[in-house]
Amino acid sequence: MKKIRSTVLAAVCSVALLAGVAKAADAKTYQVTGPVLEITPTTLTVQKGDEKWEIARDKGTKMNGELKVGAKVTIYYRMVAAEVEIKEAKPAKGESKADKKKK
Repeated sequence: MKKIRSTVLAAVCSVALLAGVAKAADAKTYQVTGPVLEITPTTLTVQKGDEKWEIARDKGTKMNGELKVGAKVTIYYRMVAAEVEIKEAKPAKGESKADKKKK
């Protein structure tokens, strides 16, 4: 009986993990194209018009050729929240905190 429970629990955890990965893959993909200005182990900087775009990268970043300064590249990226700070809303002018709690 314990073996069956363990197997069912493992299956449920696997499904939950896969659902989380699928949700992350749903994030909208953006792109920026331009010449490479700078390369570091953790970033790529490209010129787009008058702006310099610095995009983070890691060991999982896929590349299909030799990356070098001056090469024209298209970088595909996603915006992912690293941290969310929740701030309490301030009461409206003339409204006390006690009034706000009643709502």
